[in-house]
Amino acid sequence: MSKKYLTHIDGIEIFRRKIEILPKNKDLVLRARALRKGYVLSEVIFWKQVRNGTFHGIDFDRQRIIGDYIVDFYVKSLGLVIEINDSSHNDKEEFDEKRDDFLKSLDLKIVRISDIRVKHDGENVMKELEDYIIEHFSTPD
Repeated sequence: MSKKYLTHIDGIEIFRRKIEILPKNKDLVLRARALRKGYVLSEVIFWKQVRNGTFHGIDFDRQRIIGDYIVDFYVKSLGLVIEINDSSHNDKEEFDEKRDDFLKSLDLKIVRISDIRVKHDGENVMKELEDYIIEHFSTPD
């Protein structure tokens, strides 16, 4: 088995991506820790679907600091950021765009999921995440 091989989804091999060490604003550590204890329902629902490697053995981090930002979920082995967007993002398009540009400059991929879909269409959300991972990570870097 190649070191680049991470897991498989529906019989398709998923490969790790080499991501350089990411910058981290240490001033955000306490805020990230507090956010992990918060109870945003859609994030809790999503977390229950992916924690402890339950989603195809893939390790997800919750409330990960990357640069001056805290992302909802991060998959280090894939360089994948997952953001659950609730109504608080409605007036933050400029902030989200700036953050996305920064994350993309680090060669990270970003998936945005609406919190309504996580709450009411979770099965399809997880299937779409599988499809996204297959599409973007089924060939080695």
